[in-house]
Amino acid sequence: MSAFVGKYAEELIKNARYIATPGKGILAADESTGTIGKRLSSINVENIESNRQALRQLLFTSPNALLNLSGVILFEETLYQKTSDGKPFVEMLQENNVIPGIKVDKGTVEIAGTNGETTTQGFDSLGARCQQYYKAGARFAKWRAVLKIGPNEPSELAIQQNAQGLARYAIICQENGLVPIVEPEVLTDGSHDIKKCAAVTETVLAAVYKALNDHHVLLEGTLLKPNMVTPGSDSPKVAPEVIAVYTVTALRRTVPAAVPGIVFLSGGQSEEEATLNLNAMNKLDVLKPWTLSFSFGRALQQSTLKTWGGKKENVSKAQKAFLVRCKANSDATLGKYTGGSTGGLASESLFVKGYKY
Repeated sequence: MSAFVGKYAEELIKNARYIATPGKGILAADESTGTIGKRLSSINVENIESNRQALRQLLFTSPNALLNLSGVILFEETLYQKTSDGKPFVEMLQENNVIPGIKVDKGTVEIAGTNGETTTQGFDSLGARCQQYYKAGARFAKWRAVLKIGPNEPSELAIQQNAQGLARYAIICQENGLVPIVEPEVLTDGSHDIKKCAAVTETVLAAVYKALNDHHVLLEGTLLKPNMVTPGSDSPKVAPEVIAVYTVTALRRTVPAAVPGIVFLSGGQSEEEATLNLNAMNKLDVLKPWTLSFSFGRALQQSTLKTWGGKKENVSKAQKAFLVRCKANSDATLGKYTGGSTGGLASESLFVKGYKY
């Protein structure tokens, strides 16, 4: 295969490498209007534009928090929002050396004839949208594919459809100057053990990288956002060290060294679990040719959201909680996290069955 080297190639490589800087990671703040509504209703706050803006402003203006981040994934609405002082969020992030990114998929749809398996939609006018987002300051994108583990799942059809979809999305992004984050999420729903999750994750990732190669995607200008390899949600938990071994082994077997960074999704783990697992992976004494970092949504925001509760007088306290989580995960990317950073709230499970956003 020969990779597609277009006019943005150098920029893509530079940006992908920067996002993968050790000690930094990604805040996923790309919840759709419906999903952010669920988050806001959990603290009895109305889902209106001004409240969505207030939450994102709280996160993006948290003192010192952005030092631990290299990228923030935005939803289309947020890409064009401003702070209450009138400064565009995109400018604010750029001034703090944080690269703005954008969610470009349009959610999942069921594949007919399967047992509830899905593929991701959003190809209509994707190239034109990427051009628009690039003009607005975005420099990377995200597209989530979802696979599930069941008696006969994931099927070969679901694996291939999602792998091909991710590859097509990735090359369209690269043609238009955006670093594609490739996200094939194997859901934790189920009673399977960690070995089953490892086997499925390896099979899925092998198919994804075959498709990326077939589509001439420049791997040096991409990032991978996978699930951690864990037991199913209805199975007994295992230690972070066990998760680390299975996850890193699966990645070493399937992810080419040309990829600069792997940024994990938290997949409904509690804030503390996600951080401890990431830390254990970075402490693992094996060759890892890519940076292992984070692209967390719920696992960076949950205790902040609860502390804020939609009240102006709680903003400063909530921002401190956000800084604690950002710093904890920054430490974890270096294998230096010692645990126990926020007690109670950070240990709450964030699992949602069949999670959609």
